[in-house]
Amino acid sequence: MKKIAIIGRPNVGKSSLFNRLVKKRDAITSDLAGTTRDVKRKTAVIIDKEAELLDTGGLDKGCELFEKIKEMSLKAAYKADIILYMVDGKGLPEDEDKKLFYELQNMGKDIALVVNKIDNDKMKEKLWEFYEFGTDAIFGISVAHNRNTVELLDWIYDKLPQSDILKEEETEEIQIITEEKEELSDEEFFSQYSQDEEDDSFIYWDEEEVEDDSIFAQNDRIKEFDENDINHIKIAIIGRTNVGKSSLLNALLGEERSVVSSVAGTTIDPIDETIVYKDKQLTFVDTAGLRRRGKIVGIEKYALMRTKEMLENANMALVVLDASEPFLDLDEKIAGLVDQNRLACIIILNKWDIAKREEHDKIIKEVRDRFKFLAYAPILTLSAKSHQRVDKLHDMILEINENYSQRIPTSRLNEVLERALRRHTLPSMHGQVIRIYYATQYETRPPKIAIVMNKPKGLHFTYRRYLTNKLREAFNFSGTPLLFKAKKRGDK
Repeated sequence: MKKIAIIGRPNVGKSSLFNRLVKKRDAITSDLAGTTRDVKRKTAVIIDKEAELLDTGGLDKGCELFEKIKEMSLKAAYKADIILYMVDGKGLPEDEDKKLFYELQNMGKDIALVVNKIDNDKMKEKLWEFYEFGTDAIFGISVAHNRNTVELLDWIYDKLPQSDILKEEETEEIQIITEEKEELSDEEFFSQYSQDEEDDSFIYWDEEEVEDDSIFAQNDRIKEFDENDINHIKIAIIGRTNVGKSSLLNALLGEERSVVSSVAGTTIDPIDETIVYKDKQLTFVDTAGLRRRGKIVGIEKYALMRTKEMLENANMALVVLDASEPFLDLDEKIAGLVDQNRLACIIILNKWDIAKREEHDKIIKEVRDRFKFLAYAPILTLSAKSHQRVDKLHDMILEINENYSQRIPTSRLNEVLERALRRHTLPSMHGQVIRIYYATQYETRPPKIAIVMNKPKGLHFTYRRYLTNKLREAFNFSGTPLLFKAKKRGDK
């Protein structure tokens, strides 16, 4: 599959064109220069041919962060087969743009000059100024108004091989999805979640109180067991700003995929990358660093909404904590998202190489005390920067995915249940005898178990915790929540 890189200076419309070509509001767009920082990759269909589309950060000079963004953007351009070099048609041609355009052109790349923001016929006259770039492949378009893009699409189409043509049924399916999906703007999406600026609460914290007992999913509907694809694991890397999430992603991938800098909040768009490890697909998502809501500014608001979407679609979370600094209440609230989304989990203590050695045991104990609701999550100490113990993480992910996806036979479940009942009988409720008839697992990812009994309300949360402990002793549920549903015979 051919790679198409969209590159150019900040704020020329690269992410808007990216969204237009993938037919989805995927990349965050704004008037703020430097919104896109990492290279975002998606498969796009150009008429009926597939290509991998790369949205890159702006080519700008300045601080350490912008230099790294520029470096990664150019790296993506050098690896691409086709380059769409975008410029702002409202301004004058820049010498730096011309110099870089010539350099890429001399590498034998298929390269087009895309002059954006040609919003009306009168502005077409400005196109003559851009013929200084010395190319016939010049296209004056307006992404915002979807003007004059047909010629550009035809040019790209001609550069893609015939072998990348999709089958007819695949293109029909894509068309149906595109027509049915209505996308909100970033502003509209965020407005659904905005709260009072004076409130220090976490931006994602639901208005409803989370019950202490939430891991048992009392209101979860029973449905038929559905064997999900356990060979594809979607893993969200979450944590507050500057704890080393992007460094961890790069270490896991073995390449510099995500921009890393000392600037807090470097990652804006969630970045996903898939690798194959031992015949499993591992899709890692480096999410935006999370702050207290009162400290969130500008484009970060939209980035945080995207992080929530990613968590809703993930199977597992790597909760990254900075072992070299004291833990914060915000760390607990971020970790609470794992419980809300019923995800498998590994707690990552990053920067272990610079944590105080004499306090190692104390740090582990504090994690267990603070994050009791993640008692099932194993702790891995590592250094993403030096790659210390990162190699252990891949196998740990596979093991926990097996636990998260396993289905326990009903006979074995009931053997454990019978032993537990013999050891501690169920207390009565208002003088009424409470009976459990049997248990059966009805779903995986996470494992969900139905307890069939005469009076479901009589299953006290303390007894459910007791059953949970017994099941964890009998089966390997390390790294995964275990959810219960009490029901009567015949209930769905």
